[in-house]
Amino acid sequence: MKNLLIILILSGICSFHQILHAQEGQENAQEQLMQHVESLIEMSDGDGEEFAALAEGLEWLLSRPINLNNTHAEELRQLYMLNDIQISNLLLHIQEHGQLISIYELQTIDGFDMQTIEQVLPFVTLSDDHPRRHFRFDNMLRDGNHVFFLRYQRLFEEQRGYAPIDPVELEVNPNARYLGSPYRLYSRYRFTWYQNISFGITAEKDPGEEFFRGSQPNGFDFYSVHLHLRDFGRLNALSVGDYQVQFGQGLTLWSGMAFGKSAEAISVKKNGPGLRQYTSVDENNFMRGVGVTTRWGPLRLTGFFSSKHRDANLVAPADEDGNPMIISSLQQTGLHRTPRELEGKNAVLETIFGGHLAIQKNRLSLGLTAYHMQLAAQYRRNLSFYNQFDFSHHVFRAMGFDYQYLAHNINLFGEVSMGNNGRVAFLNGFMISLHRRVSLSFAWRHYDRAYQNPLTAAFGESTRAANESGVYVGTSVRLTPTIRIHAFADHFRFPWMKFRTYMPSMGSDYLVSLHYRPARNTELILRFRQKSKPLNTRDPVMIRHLEEVVRTQYRLHLSYSVSQSISIRNRLEIIHHSYGEEKQKGYMVYQDILYRNLSSPFAITIRYALFDTEGFDSRIYAYEHDVLYAFSFPFYSDKGFRTYLLIRYRVHRQVDIYMRLANTTYINRDSSGTGLETIEGNTRTEVKGQFRFRF
Repeated sequence: MKNLLIILILSGICSFHQILHAQEGQENAQEQLMQHVESLIEMSDGDGEEFAALAEGLEWLLSRPINLNNTHAEELRQLYMLNDIQISNLLLHIQEHGQLISIYELQTIDGFDMQTIEQVLPFVTLSDDHPRRHFRFDNMLRDGNHVFFLRYQRLFEEQRGYAPIDPVELEVNPNARYLGSPYRLYSRYRFTWYQNISFGITAEKDPGEEFFRGSQPNGFDFYSVHLHLRDFGRLNALSVGDYQVQFGQGLTLWSGMAFGKSAEAISVKKNGPGLRQYTSVDENNFMRGVGVTTRWGPLRLTGFFSSKHRDANLVAPADEDGNPMIISSLQQTGLHRTPRELEGKNAVLETIFGGHLAIQKNRLSLGLTAYHMQLAAQYRRNLSFYNQFDFSHHVFRAMGFDYQYLAHNINLFGEVSMGNNGRVAFLNGFMISLHRRVSLSFAWRHYDRAYQNPLTAAFGESTRAANESGVYVGTSVRLTPTIRIHAFADHFRFPWMKFRTYMPSMGSDYLVSLHYRPARNTELILRFRQKSKPLNTRDPVMIRHLEEVVRTQYRLHLSYSVSQSISIRNRLEIIHHSYGEEKQKGYMVYQDILYRNLSSPFAITIRYALFDTEGFDSRIYAYEHDVLYAFSFPFYSDKGFRTYLLIRYRVHRQVDIYMRLANTTYINRDSSGTGLETIEGNTRTEVKGQFRFRF
């Protein structure tokens, strides 16, 4: 507690001094990029590797910014910083008044203020030239971009899964230890030519998996290869190898990354890009085959085919009498560290094919999606009362209709989808600019309790688009040039049982976030969030009923610049968690020091954090800076402190080296982790190194 008070007092003194004397300065574009990614994914449950594609795309735009005088809506959506109303108003302004002369002319367009302009500034430019790109081999060699990554990470402390064991005991229980080494290895090569061509190879070995021996004679456990072409005449997109398919609002078909609720409040609408290259290391949720999109005036037609083996929990293998394989579930982890985990590796063949027809006329867009999925096995889920409506077939079909319409300062959007059991799910909403300073979003969703679709990523409280109804309202208000408020309210209902909720239930989620930015390099954030959602009672002697679970979070975050090279970030987060009569509370406080100087080859980030929570339910998640395109979201639980040091050294304009050392020390625990991940001792230390070569 003494350390906590010292940090708060020193931080408060420095913060007050900087608020009074902060000077305007140019922010590092790379730092802006990472801050934006953090704001998008802070409330997401997605894998950090998925968000690496977003960060990589934004960094690519730093070197090849978008020419606002020669762009289109699809290209501007790649920024993930502008909504469709802002994009429409920008394109209409250029159409009516001619090309932009100054970037600050954006202030005259509805939806743009200085904060928005400063946010997009590193990624855009203005030019009168409209160069034509000629697809020739010498042009590709001259203007292409090659990037090679090699990343290594491991824990210093020994985990139970790697500890010595008696050979006799291991023979009796072969799953008592991991087969491979404790390090993770990630490698990737990618070639890009503007936004038109992308070719890449990705490989990954998880901790505990073998490498060039035993079960992995070919080295890495997972390999991925893609070739993606865009905008070649009528050929709008072509994907060969591994790719993703994303349409509409994610209700009928969406593979890969998707954002849900976020602190930006009004960001509820999705813009399905169609075919996308796959560069992540999720070993199951992607397409492998070929997809093509052609353009004929206002029409776009997409067709795709995918066939790959994926992990599954095997109940019975196929036999010689012709009886098919039987599986109980599809796995998601991609981990193959023990003989038991290896049994499910690539256990079942998954075949998917389908298409999407879209028409865009003026400000109206309509789309029709259909796909067929088949598993080469009988799917027999372990059914219970709560999951009796879940997908449990080896054949699945879905069809959906999506739309969006832009009219002045309102954007209507939605999608309706039906599975092969005839059950329907739909989502409708709008975004509206009520005033230059006020924006509002609204979304109404109803996903039938028996709607079945394994390939969805629609907006909602649950990870699956099923058994949920809800109404969401979000707003963003710019009170003054320096004060902005984001807020949302989400009320949802589950008409059937859920896991750990054996009765129909309802809940709510509220957020209010105040942002005060007196200078370009100073920002204060005050945030309140409260989520209420019932679960089964924990009392074993009582008749089964639901108890209200309420999680309330308070955040104070302050960032400022000491100089053009040194920035400081402070955060205090307090949480109150109640589960019926059980109460838990906790806090976390950290201080970051960031050194960024464009003239120096070094960039350094240091964090010191203290945390004290009364249990796992009151854990606190916090974003951490990591090596390029890697993301860390550890949770702080129990009592202790955490530190990390991140160093980037730019050996050459084309060569970067990253090193990261992170340590958590627990004051009230003698071990951490569970099962084979258990560490005996009160410390947990991770080292990570990365090499990047661009040419």
